Amino acid sequence: MSERWARSAFKERIDTLLADFLAEEAEHLLAIDDALRPVAEQLQAAAGHGKRLRAAFCYWGWRAAGQPDSDPLMRAAASMELVHAAAIVHDDLIDDSPLRHSLPTVHVALQTSLAARPRKRAAARSLAMLVGDHLMALAGQLFATSGLPAAYLARARPMWAQLARELIAGECLEILSTGSNPDTDVALKVVRYKTAKYTVEHPLLIGGLLAGAAPGLRDGLSSYGLPLGEAFQLRDDLLGLFGEPDRTGKAGLDDIRGQRPTVLLANTWQAALPAQRERLAGVLGRRDLTTQHLQDVRELMIELKAPQEVENMITTRVQEAVSHLDGLDLPLHARRALTDLARSATDRRH
Repeated sequence: MSERWARSAFKERIDTLLADFLAEEAEHLLAIDDALRPVAEQLQAAAGHGKRLRAAFCYWGWRAAGQPDSDPLMRAAASMELVHAAAIVHDDLIDDSPLRHSLPTVHVALQTSLAARPRKRAAARSLAMLVGDHLMALAGQLFATSGLPAAYLARARPMWAQLARELIAGECLEILSTGSNPDTDVALKVVRYKTAKYTVEHPLLIGGLLAGAAPGLRDGLSSYGLPLGEAFQLRDDLLGLFGEPDRTGKAGLDDIRGQRPTVLLANTWQAALPAQRERLAGVLGRRDLTTQHLQDVRELMIELKAPQEVENMITTRVQEAVSHLDGLDLPLHARRALTDLARSATDRRH
């Protein structure tokens, strides 16, 4: 790859690498029994989408430390996308989400393969859980067999453990706080541990640790990565309610139906008068929601200026993230790439 950041070329490299890796794994499963074909197919499909942001942050954590482009590093960076794929399969399962990237989620798609058997929904959910588990295991396998020297990999292993711990903690916190009265502090903690850290900060630090980055550089990358990761998820929450499903690929009512602890919902709740809270409480958690309910919630949020408040939080965090780059001694191409990634990760048009 040239010194100039070419996002599309990078994505193509990661896409090809993951497709080849998972195709090989699918063959191993089919060699055990052809009955595993639906599982093998969903294993491949689960990691077949995305902008490859997590791989990109890992890559530029490596390059920020002065290391050159490297095929083994690309394999290590691609493992971040398998972590993400595993998290998405589990998250969709926990939330009972029907759509992802405008396609049936893994636990929904697997029901088709089980059409002739009783309790197919429960069986499909069990299989999806195992697909997610296997994707996480494969992430570790791809990282360990990337081709990087063992000493490099050893430097990053503690951060791998921290990534897994904090990702699971964030998911658990979301489950534990789902259904309770919306609270901004709780929602921000869920944002930080469920998404922000494993999306930006941890991949950056893993890339930096692999490259032997000095503590000062790692601290700077962390200061850049954490607010940017939070901004990324805040944007995702806005798109979840105000984006169009045919563009976001997700069902617009998911967060309301699930009464999930989002900052957008918490800010609305805090700003609402008693009558408005009663109106909002009347739709939260309902399973029979319609597009009219969604429109009513949107109108209430806009009336209370909750979306604008979240927009301001995004802007503040992106500015904070980029400002931390100024104090770091970075190669020019790394500085440009990280600045570009800060914008593209949070200014998404779908």
